[in-house]
Amino acid sequence: MTGERQTFDDIALHDGKLTLRAPDTRDVPAIVRSCRDPLTQQWLPLPDPYDETHARGFVTQQADTTLREGRGIVRAIEWDGDFAGMIDLKKTDWRGMTTEIGYWVSPDHRGLGLAGKAARVLGDWAMLEQGMERVEIRSATGNIGSQRAALAAGYRQEGVLRSAGYTHGGRVDLVIFGKTRADL
Repeated sequence: MTGERQTFDDIALHDGKLTLRAPDTRDVPAIVRSCRDPLTQQWLPLPDPYDETHARGFVTQQADTTLREGRGIVRAIEWDGDFAGMIDLKKTDWRGMTTEIGYWVSPDHRGLGLAGKAARVLGDWAMLEQGMERVEIRSATGNIGSQRAALAAGYRQEGVLRSAGYTHGGRVDLVIFGKTRADL
């Protein structure tokens, strides 16, 4: 299958109360609130302050461009009809058939295991339906919640990449988690 596909299918994914769908302008206020949250800001190098212009550009331009150019796919996490966060496939290598998942959950939906559920659904779909052979999740070593989500989604911890990421606080080591088609 190597080299045949160059973009992901633009579809919504469903698993019980969980839906992964394209973000839209209705999500802008919730995205702004979530991206201003201190915990979100601690682990993600988002603009600070994060405002409506950032969220609107993300939804109306960046998400569409990411999909159209084959770099990945951006999905809103919806739980029982409520916006609950964002998840994406990024750094997609169509020749090597690999991609990386990134996610964040809105403060009012934390503690429900949604990042793990969403990462399982999106990563498994990427391999089973879109031809990916490997999906990775990278998390700052101090971001225990993100690491728990990766493990809950069935990813295996593979090691630590030294000084491989950055946050507002500076350079960070990243724990790498991987799942391959053979793991499914």
